[in-house]
Amino acid sequence: MNIDSKKNQAEAIIRSHVLWSMGGGLIPIPLVDFAAVTAIQLEMLQQLAELYGVDYSKSNGKAFVSALTGTTIARLGASLVKAIPGVGTIIGGASMSLTSGASTYAVGQVAINHFTNSGDLSNFVEDQLKNAYDSAFEKGKSYVSDLEDNKDKAANMYQSLEQLGKLRDQGILTEEEFQSKKAELLKRL
Repeated sequence: MNIDSKKNQAEAIIRSHVLWSMGGGLIPIPLVDFAAVTAIQLEMLQQLAELYGVDYSKSNGKAFVSALTGTTIARLGASLVKAIPGVGTIIGGASMSLTSGASTYAVGQVAINHFTNSGDLSNFVEDQLKNAYDSAFEKGKSYVSDLEDNKDKAANMYQSLEQLGKLRDQGILTEEEFQSKKAELLKRL
C-alpha cells in the first residue's frame, strides 16, 4: 500500500472515530460519556496500529492515550457539568461533544505521525508526544467545528451502534453480522 493510500485510510479511520466520539460525548450520564470516548479512542488506535503494522496491546494503547490526554480536565469538567439538572445536560453535552471530538482527532494525528516515523506503542517520549497532542487538539477544535453539521448524524450512528451491540450481546446477531452492519454504518459517513 502506498503512503498516500495509507494516509487516506488513516484519515478515514480518524474521521469516523471523531464522529463516534462526538456522539459519545452526548451521552447524558456523567463519566459514562468519558469512558465511552476513551474506548472509542482505543479502538481507533488499534485500527491505526494495524494499518501501520505496529504491535498493539490494550495496556500499551491505554498508556499511549493516557500519556497524550492526561486527565483532560476540560473533558472531565464537561462530563460533570451534565450532573446539573436541565441546563447542565445541554451545556455539558455540547462541550463534551466538542472536546471529545477534538481529543480523538489529536490522538489519531499524533499516532499517525508517530507510526510513520517508525514509532510504536512502547517507544514514545511522552513530553514530545504531549506537545504534538496539544497542537493537534487545537486543530481538532476547528476540525470538529467543521463536522458540527454532522452532530445529529454522529448521535444517530452512536445509537445505531449501541443497538447493534445489544442485538449481538443478546445473541440475535453473530459477531460477523455485527461487524458487517458496523461496516455498513461506517460507509455512510
